[in-house]
Amino acid sequence: MASNSSQTETERLEAAKAKTAAWKKWGPYLSERQWGTVREDYSQTGDAWGYFSHDQARSRAYRWGEDGLGGISDDQQQVCFGLALWNGNDAILKERLFGLTNSEGNHGEDAKEYYFYLDSTPTHSYMKFLYKYPQAAFPYADLVNTNRYRSRLEMEYELIDTGVFHENRYFDVFVEYAKESPDELLITITIYNRGPEAAGLHVLPMLWFRNT
Repeated sequence: MASNSSQTETERLEAAKAKTAAWKKWGPYLSERQWGTVREDYSQTGDAWGYFSHDQARSRAYRWGEDGLGGISDDQQQVCFGLALWNGNDAILKERLFGLTNSEGNHGEDAKEYYFYLDSTPTHSYMKFLYKYPQAAFPYADLVNTNRYRSRLEMEYELIDTGVFHENRYFDVFVEYAKESPDELLITITIYNRGPEAAGLHVLPMLWFRNT
């Protein structure tokens, strides 16, 4: 016998299929990174993987979409929700995943973060996301410079190799979404300091319209 929760989700799926209730209207449709992808390539040379870097993303408008950290949007990406985090040490807010363009990485373009999609129902009536944010200053320049000068025969230089997770000095940032109705979302943000000492974290939930 199906549980009450699975039966309820089945009913949501049937309503979405019949188009009597738009249970799939809101979901994880907001990209973690719009930069450095074919989605934002309008270069004259077709340099899809290097035309739009992470460094440009905070001061250059996207043309074809948006991105966010642990975010959601409607299926037309007209309204977006995501997190901005600041550990008090970074020069910029953590608003999106960081990574390398094709020319910056010794093995090509690559995101240099640790994030996990832990759960989601088929209609996205419940979703859970985890992001691991260092308490020390995020090593943006170190990751770019070290990977850029390594050969293709060498291993990639990853975030954990920089030492920012030493002594577990990082935050686990959990974001959970639950739908009360197709257009009513409940959001819970839970943060754990995994380090040995107290540390501060600024959490800025953001709701914005797509740049159209």
